[in-house]
Amino acid sequence: MVISSKENSWSAWALLVGVILAVLIGIGTSSLIPIDSIVKYSPQIYAILVILGLIIGFTIKIDRRDAQTFLYTIAILVIVSKFGMESVTGSLIGISVGGLVSNIFGALLILFVPASIVVALKTVFSIAKV
Repeated sequence: MVISSKENSWSAWALLVGVILAVLIGIGTSSLIPIDSIVKYSPQIYAILVILGLIIGFTIKIDRRDAQTFLYTIAILVIVSKFGMESVTGSLIGISVGGLVSNIFGALLILFVPASIVVALKTVFSIAKV
């Protein structure tokens, strides 16, 4: 799937900004870095991730082959993120990274699930020719 064409530039930028924002939110909400004392994350920041996910889903211009590739990739990301959230534990050189990775996976899920739902619905409607 190539997202570099002119009609897909909005979705490419939304994807890039969304992934960076999801990683920053995951890092910020972990217990490793006390950003909560500086910036308090509210539900509105997660709403931004959902909106970016919807923008990605609605603006991506896909044909049938690209839709299949996109949906396979997103399904793998969602499954790995969900299982990663639940199973990541441990420490690295005395630093607990389980919470950090789990929060990043959770933020990525918030971004990718709306995009996958929109693309799946677009694909179903294109197959049904509605």
